[in-house]
Amino acid sequence: MTSTRTTRVLLTAAVSGVLALGSVWGAAPASAQAYGNCAALNADYPHGVGKPGAVDATSGTPVTTFEVDAAVYSDNTKSDRDKDGIACEKK
Repeated sequence: MTSTRTTRVLLTAAVSGVLALGSVWGAAPASAQAYGNCAALNADYPHGVGKPGAVDATSGTPVTTFEVDAAVYSDNTKSDRDKDGIACEKK
């Protein structure tokens, strides 16, 4: 039979372990980078960056080679002039 003290020690250790794992698993993702302009963004993402499901709104050939990254797009929505879900798209 386990004593009450032993049970508390084991329970405390288990909770501490879960909390420690939770701080690793539940950690917020690193903040995406906000670029100052499209030239800077295109240096890292040559064809632009878009949110999942985005489709280039163009009357010509649509850009389909953009990188999909919701966090980077979110930090750079100001660079999505045509509001199609893709920032700084270019062929």
